[in-house]
Amino acid sequence: MIDLFSVSIHFNGRNPQMFKLQYINITLKCLKDQLDEINQGLNPGDTRRVEYIWYERPTLDDRRITLSRLELKNVDDVRSMFSIFWHHIMFPLINVFVTLLRSPEDLLNSLILPEDRD
Repeated sequence: MIDLFSVSIHFNGRNPQMFKLQYINITLKCLKDQLDEINQGLNPGDTRRVEYIWYERPTLDDRRITLSRLELKNVDDVRSMFSIFWHHIMFPLINVFVTLLRSPEDLLNSLILPEDRD
């Protein structure tokens, strides 16, 4: 397989950003780390992290293309996604949808505590 795939990434439903993602020996955690890095590059100082990832899987039936949105839950799902796009070269772009969430620690650190009143 090739080691880079063209990907259109939608962070929290925003406009897509075009990138190349590496496939070699990738796990779900590695994919999330790559997407976190991309988000940090686009939005310096953003402390949100990738929580959920979906992609649109194309299916060709009766000369019609239908898209199904599938969530990536484990390494087999990630490998399957890349394999589908490797075998169906007529779909040169993977549409990825990412949900970014703040960690509980970030939420607690962002709280403004009430001032002590004597």
